[in-house]
Amino acid sequence: MNDEQDSGPKPEVPGSESGGGSSAGTPSNKLNPEGLDTRSSAAEIAGETVDVVGEATGTFPGAVAVERSERESTAKSAFMVGAGILISRIIGVVRQRVFAYYFGNSLAADAFTAAFKIPNFLQNVFGEGALSASFIPVYANLLARKDEKEATRVASAVLTVLALVSSVIVLLGVLLTPYLISVLAIGFVGERRELTIRLVQIFFPGAGLLVMSAWCLGVLNSHRKFLLSYTAPVAWNLAIIAALILFGAHSGQLDEIQLGAFQSRLAILTAWGSVLGSALQFIVQLPTVLWLARGLRPVFDFADENVRTVIRNFFPVFMSRGVVQISAFVDSNLASLVPVFGAVSALTYAQSLYTLPVSLFGMSVSAAELPAMSSALGTSDEIAQQLRRRLDGGLRRIAFFIIPSSMAMLALGDVMTAALYQTGRFKFADSRFVWGILAGSTIGLLASTLGRLYASTYYALHDTRTPLLFAVIRVTLTTVLGYLFAIPLPPAIGLDPKWGVAGLTASAGIAGWIEFALLRRSLNRRIGKTGLPLTYVSKLWLAAAAGAGVGWAIKLGVGSHHPIIIALLVLVPYGLIYFAVTAALRVPELNSVLGRVLRFARRR
Repeated sequence: MNDEQDSGPKPEVPGSESGGGSSAGTPSNKLNPEGLDTRSSAAEIAGETVDVVGEATGTFPGAVAVERSERESTAKSAFMVGAGILISRIIGVVRQRVFAYYFGNSLAADAFTAAFKIPNFLQNVFGEGALSASFIPVYANLLARKDEKEATRVASAVLTVLALVSSVIVLLGVLLTPYLISVLAIGFVGERRELTIRLVQIFFPGAGLLVMSAWCLGVLNSHRKFLLSYTAPVAWNLAIIAALILFGAHSGQLDEIQLGAFQSRLAILTAWGSVLGSALQFIVQLPTVLWLARGLRPVFDFADENVRTVIRNFFPVFMSRGVVQISAFVDSNLASLVPVFGAVSALTYAQSLYTLPVSLFGMSVSAAELPAMSSALGTSDEIAQQLRRRLDGGLRRIAFFIIPSSMAMLALGDVMTAALYQTGRFKFADSRFVWGILAGSTIGLLASTLGRLYASTYYALHDTRTPLLFAVIRVTLTTVLGYLFAIPLPPAIGLDPKWGVAGLTASAGIAGWIEFALLRRSLNRRIGKTGLPLTYVSKLWLAAAAGAGVGWAIKLGVGSHHPIIIALLVLVPYGLIYFAVTAALRVPELNSVLGRVLRFARRR
């Protein structure tokens, strides 16, 4: 994939000896306006043991123990984040399966899916981006300084701002929905457009509640309560599932017109279930938040320096995260132009599978490594060496799981799709359609996941502009290539126009690799060469290919059975073969994974 790591050029690190003008041999730490060492604070907040590094040629008493403590701390944090995400995503996949049962790839499914992106967009931007990046550092720093009174004041003021902002967003959203649909689903006309407008107007109040839920996430994460904050969306998903099951039953055979009317009504009732779920997601976090941040009350003191810092830092990160989320709207818009019903919903089914490993392995490792990277101290060379070590280690852990995920989606995606969605009105043909879209997404799966960790390294260097610039380039390429691959290309090469949706995911993968290359090249100039060794990547692809070969042979030989049974017979051997081959090839990450699983099992 890229060359073996070497010492690289002499790096330039902000706040280090070369970049910050500190004297030789003296640790140069980036200070906040209050004179506090933000790198040290980040480490303390993460619960790590931080020793100031001395001379580059000096001794480092206890360095091995400190490094081991850092690894254990980040591994535990990554595990908690990953566990929360896994639980939430599993319930989310169940929700998608129930949804597929009642809607399949229908007109109502398209309308609901397009409208559903509104709350998802706000939750992703606020919960995983701007609010976390602007509120958590200030609030957690106050907690680390034992200034709980000021921390509560800041939390109260931010909550007040969010309440006002979300109210305005909800009001404007409901009033301007017809205009928004022209942006969200430019290909929707007639009945499909009218239903989408109605659904978006229902979803907006729930979106406002999800913004408040994102504030809860910020408080909980600052207090190291990761599991609750990342499993809270389970309440949202369960409410939607309950609405589908409660209102989805009907008696007798329905013709196409009657079925369409029934599905439209069910979509509206399910949307109200989503609003209720948004309220539940906020409420389940609130008791713990009130216990942790005692004395919360409405505060309008926006002149407070800490509050102003939160507001000031919010907008740049909001733009960066928003640009990334725009990509999802671009895909939805282009899919709406594909001349076939169900294109938008089929894309969403595929994205639910595609984003699962990204969230599980990319987000968990990146979230855990960020505070550890931010705690790097010492001279320019020492900081760069620590960043390279942590980055390369994180890249190896991510690749160990993402490469087999990509191979499974490419070779066995029909088995996965059928097991999850093939039920009710979601037929075998729909599974094959979603598999084609999923196969296209595997082109960029590894790049987009590794890119998350590179972006976290930039954030550790207090650089948010570079990832924003490359994200803009990626979205621009996704838009241009996506249109070409989705609309004119399929007819030009003799394919059914519906396969233009697979062209969307493939083009996004190409853009993802370009963004990844830009991120890596720019960062390597600053801290030295980083990346995955070619020999390591080759071993992982070889192991995944061996597993896929066995899985494919089993798939061809099992005959006709329930999709879930076929999935177990195919995917379990696939995983076992992958682990067996990586063990035979002496891939060290396998021992790390098995050791962590065994330690966790012994604690039970």
